[in-house]
Amino acid sequence: MPEPPRMRPDPHRLAPPLLLLAPSLVLLPVLALLPSHAHGGGLELIGRFFLAALRPSFHAEVWRSALTGLGTTAGMALLGWLASVLVGVVLGLASSRTLWQVASGQLWPAQVFRRSLAVPRAIHELLWGLLLLQVLGLRPVVAVVAIAIPYSALVARVVADLLDALDTSRLEALRRAGASAPAALLTALGPPLLPGLLSYGGYRLECALRGATLLGVFGLGGLGTDLRLTLQSLEFRELWSGLWLLFAAMLLLEGALASLRRRWLAPRRLGLLQGPSSPQRPLAAGGRELALLLLLALPLGWVVARALGVRLADLTLFHTLPSLGVADWGRVWAMPWLSLVGQTLGLTLLASALAVGLAPLLLLLVAPWGWAKGVLRLAWALGRLWPPPLTALLLLFVLRPGVLTAALALGFHNLGILGRLLLESLEDAPAGPQEALLAMGSGSRLALLYGAYSAVARPYLAYGAYRADVMLRETVVVGLVGATGLGSQLLESLSAFAWDQLLALVAVYCALTLLGEDLTDRARRQLLGSGLART
Repeated sequence: MPEPPRMRPDPHRLAPPLLLLAPSLVLLPVLALLPSHAHGGGLELIGRFFLAALRPSFHAEVWRSALTGLGTTAGMALLGWLASVLVGVVLGLASSRTLWQVASGQLWPAQVFRRSLAVPRAIHELLWGLLLLQVLGLRPVVAVVAIAIPYSALVARVVADLLDALDTSRLEALRRAGASAPAALLTALGPPLLPGLLSYGGYRLECALRGATLLGVFGLGGLGTDLRLTLQSLEFRELWSGLWLLFAAMLLLEGALASLRRRWLAPRRLGLLQGPSSPQRPLAAGGRELALLLLLALPLGWVVARALGVRLADLTLFHTLPSLGVADWGRVWAMPWLSLVGQTLGLTLLASALAVGLAPLLLLLVAPWGWAKGVLRLAWALGRLWPPPLTALLLLFVLRPGVLTAALALGFHNLGILGRLLLESLEDAPAGPQEALLAMGSGSRLALLYGAYSAVARPYLAYGAYRADVMLRETVVVGLVGATGLGSQLLESLSAFAWDQLLALVAVYCALTLLGEDLTDRARRQLLGSGLART
């Protein structure tokens, strides 16, 4: 009997470790273009900026202002996060195919909810903040609602995906035994849903703190406003006082959330990279602590809202906008749409390649020196909390505005997020292959490349595809500081109160981000072989 033909590896397909490093090839054109974009006017200022990190201001008034700003930022983040979790869970249940199938035998209501939530999810919280600022004026509730709207839609998407990915055999058994639909759903799907919801909820709280800081950069109060004013006035020592304070608060939050996850949840292999299909154990013995925190969350939110002057009644005090005539739309059609969209997409691709490719490349370069990994951790932590618009403003000291400058600013922020994720993934990956290569005499770089990187390459790139979708939404952030693309045009339209142009720009942004969401979902399914919830 003839032997079946053997499968031969495709010689044109990159091995996983090389596939992981492939995006870093974008450094070649970036390094070639940098000299033509550089100017030497701000080199001294850049030097002063970095030296000030070692000598921040310790003046009492500076620290008092920074602490007050941090309290405002943390309060806005907490309120926006609480509202998004409460509303997002309800909308997520309403968007679940499983829930509607059990409750009514119909799937179309879930599809209606999913499609209606796509628009608020596609618009970045900064854009929501600027739009609400024009309508409601400068009120504390603006920042809270700007965070809550897109985050509610994101939480709803994840809750629905988690529910629809759960095994329904126990649910079907309870229904056949005569249990009512609500009781069967709560009993069968509640416990397995809770770990994923807790893990994602903690991650979203970190995002809310970064988002509140970003909104402050654009004038909505808090520490972000102080950071931008000190940077623009070149008071770098005062700037670093606030930045180190924000850094400490972010690390404290990350540490507390990590500790709670370890206490309440079983560690998940590769962390956020695996999605809702990952096996999860039930909640650990800290359930009573979790219930206590949930009971304290709402009173705490009420106290914070009173302290910040956040009132829901302010949402009714809106300004009337001018009506749009038919003749106004002529200016919209005359806008350079192809150029604006092309610059935005180019900015997204360049920033994504830089962020995704640099994290494994830098870790590989410093592999022989243990202390260098600690330096990378510090740099990536600063990148996560340092708002991209401030990075763009800093880069303008030495670079001309344009796609490259905006991509470097956006890439640095996302490099901090992807670098942290890669380190956590490598710590959770099996150590056997890397140790075997080291025992055979391979260098530390080769052992890391072919031992550890092989295990995490595809999940990491899958998450990188998701971050590319996020970066498409974030292009508005760097565009609004005068960089390039749709973001810079948005700022001009806002300044001129050109509501027809503004409406058209928001619609184009929504279309691009929804298209990008679909493309990155397809890329992630191809890399991992299964559908994943967005994280």
